[in-house]
Amino acid sequence: MRSYYYEDGLETERLMTRKLIYEDYKLWAPFFDDPEAIRFFPFLKPTSSEERAIDWIQKQLDRYREQRYGMHALFEKKSGEFIGLCGLLLQDIHGTLELEVGYSILKKHWRKGFATEAAIRFKEFGFAHDQAESIISIIDVNNIGSQKVALNNGMVRDYQTVWHDMNVYIFRARP
Repeated sequence: MRSYYYEDGLETERLMTRKLIYEDYKLWAPFFDDPEAIRFFPFLKPTSSEERAIDWIQKQLDRYREQRYGMHALFEKKSGEFIGLCGLLLQDIHGTLELEVGYSILKKHWRKGFATEAAIRFKEFGFAHDQAESIISIIDVNNIGSQKVALNNGMVRDYQTVWHDMNVYIFRARP
């Protein structure tokens, strides 16, 4: 891991990003209402969608404060509509700190290329600012959609492991 640097307000052709604020839980809560969207998150507490969103946002705010990166809110430039979350995350994989690009998109925006577009931007940011020698994505072995995003982001499947009681693939990209 290199020295920590994480910029706010990244942009792509169709998206603008910003660091999350506590009030974003209201935008993020609908994600947890869809069983298909959350099926690859077995670690979620059995609480309301609003409580899950608050917990998720608070974890990102903690990541910012602790300099462990964190997800950013994604907005479509044209409409200003909230799309989902994407960002860099410092993860402990079996005792090794790895920089992950993670993404979660509201279901109504799936299959529009937003996850790939955002993931590419955050990966490029990480490499351009010398944040890591490689960047990973941790993806459930059954999550074909996210695996396609990783492949479209120039990543290759590196290995399979169990992480937080989930059977996952580690996809990896190098500069």
